[in-house]
Amino acid sequence: MPKSEVTPNSPSVNKSVNAKPSSVELHIPIKILSSETATGSNTPSGNIHFREQKGDFQRLRTMTNSLLIVLFFALPFISIDGRQAILLDISQQQFFFFGITLWPQDFTLLAWIFIAAAFGLFFITVFWGRVWCGYLCPQTAWTFIYVWIETRIEGSSNKRKQLDKASWSGSKIGKRSTKHLLWGLAALLTGCGFISYFIPARELYMDILTGNASFWVTSWVWFFAICTYLNAGWMREQMCLHCCPYSRFQAVMFDANTKTVTYDAQRGESRGPRKRKQETNLRESNLGDCVDCNLCVEVCPTGIDIRNGLQYECINCGACVDACNETMLKFDYKLNLIGYMSENDLKGVSYSYWRSPRFLGYGAAVVIMLIVIGLDLNSRSEIQLNVIRDRQSLYRETADNKIENTYQLKIRNKTQDTKQYQLAVDSEMPFSLIADPIITLAAGEQVDYPVTVLADKDAIPSGRKMIQFSVTDVTQPSQQVSQETGFFSP
Repeated sequence: MPKSEVTPNSPSVNKSVNAKPSSVELHIPIKILSSETATGSNTPSGNIHFREQKGDFQRLRTMTNSLLIVLFFALPFISIDGRQAILLDISQQQFFFFGITLWPQDFTLLAWIFIAAAFGLFFITVFWGRVWCGYLCPQTAWTFIYVWIETRIEGSSNKRKQLDKASWSGSKIGKRSTKHLLWGLAALLTGCGFISYFIPARELYMDILTGNASFWVTSWVWFFAICTYLNAGWMREQMCLHCCPYSRFQAVMFDANTKTVTYDAQRGESRGPRKRKQETNLRESNLGDCVDCNLCVEVCPTGIDIRNGLQYECINCGACVDACNETMLKFDYKLNLIGYMSENDLKGVSYSYWRSPRFLGYGAAVVIMLIVIGLDLNSRSEIQLNVIRDRQSLYRETADNKIENTYQLKIRNKTQDTKQYQLAVDSEMPFSLIADPIITLAAGEQVDYPVTVLADKDAIPSGRKMIQFSVTDVTQPSQQVSQETGFFSP
């Protein structure tokens, strides 16, 4: 394998690899690499065939990725009170989330949740850099699934590179056809999994398998299946390098205490091959601990050389850490020549996160957002009321010297249970409600309920008076909504 080199214009390396640097800066350089030097595992076709690597961090990544995938497919099959736990029912304009029903007017709550998640991501980034990308990002999870399928069919990274270079034959056609068939099945299953959050999962899978799904449902399933196939099968690291905005602005959240996958250049340089257990502290050897095996490049999903310094392409998956530690064990050297280290770790400087402005700022933002979410949930009403006046006439006078105003009440039961509501009109003056004061609504039902408010003409002043309609849950009086409107009289 050729070594990964950096072009002379690259600002990521300002020292010769044979010189021992006095310090390591934490800034993220923007490197301009040629197609030959950008990755050490590229093939002539431009594909990155990285090696499978085992180790503590890869076991952790596999577990978190597996948990993410299992939850993705399993959550739509969880039922609460006979209804899918998570379902965004666009046709009914309802969002069911573990027993809570959200309507369009409640979507501010979802906005708060997304904002809190963003600040939570920033908060974690202050500690561990881009670990989201390496351990929980769906793009990473599905990419590793597709690479796993590819490895089982075409073999190790070296065999895959050789297959790329080989001329087309029956064996190559068979392997490629089988791989793409399995990729397509995984993509189709993923498309079904995504759409099952919008259409009841059990109905969706049955309709897709039997061919009874509607045109639009089938189209959306295939749309997301094709996106998955292209992203995880073909684009892979290109999504991380060129499409993901997080890789571009993550550096603004780093400080000297942020732990990222880092190469200890002071310990590793000058790098070079040697026999196992060869002493590296002798002046005549002029060698650091890096044996220049290039495994850190071969296992990298984005094909970078971490020894060139911190780079925005690094997704912090820890594959190079496991590969390097494996080599260090073989040579009986100290572990973590490549490891999760901060700038202060490299300098041997002790630090406290409590003094970090980013730690305090992002932490405070997360707490504030969680408080806002709690208050919003607590104040969320389970009843919706909208009062509309009769626009045909301001008022009517009856033969018995009374004044009538007519209204249309739009009442919605926002829960998933049948409810009984008590209607009332509140005012300092004597008004009476001409309508049945008890109304029963099924789960999620909305009704247009006409009511008439009556008052003695001599008991109220002329002009416009304010009255208030209230709707109260008979079984839960704390659940009440009200709305003011005008009452007109001559």
